[in-house]
Amino acid sequence: MIPEFQKICSGILSLIEEWEPRLLQLSEQSTFEKRNSQNRSVKQIVGHMVDSASNNRHRFVHLQYQESPLRYPNYATKGNNDKWIAIQNYQGENWSDLVHLWKYSNMHVVHVIRNVDSGKLENKWYYDEDTQVSLKEMIIDYLSHLQLHLDEIDALISEEKIKNN
Repeated sequence: MIPEFQKICSGILSLIEEWEPRLLQLSEQSTFEKRNSQNRSVKQIVGHMVDSASNNRHRFVHLQYQESPLRYPNYATKGNNDKWIAIQNYQGENWSDLVHLWKYSNMHVVHVIRNVDSGKLENKWYYDEDTQVSLKEMIIDYLSHLQLHLDEIDALISEEKIKNN
């Protein structure tokens, strides 16, 4: 494994270890209500993180065997991530199944990161027409993106606790 990525992999695994039990103990009501600034429920935020794991994993793999710079759809632009959430109906997903899908999707992301070819780290992906991002930058950013959404869930959980007291 690339030594620089050890901290990222450890961070992802630590978040999984911390958050899996926290997520599983949430009530159905608290996972279902739409409450954040994007009108997403906790279920939908977790679903978005599953999509993020899937899409990033695909980019990580494609960037190691296809020509650089790579043109690969960005599911997160122009509101497409909301379409992914709606089409997959995360709101109707079994909560335990969704949490486990999130967990194992991210564990596999860690596995992929641990096996990245160091000679491919500067391969680029078109984020949009004007912006290219390297494989290395994507991997480095993944942990902070995951943390961002978990912080969002944490804020929603805290709001609920305050509201109920």
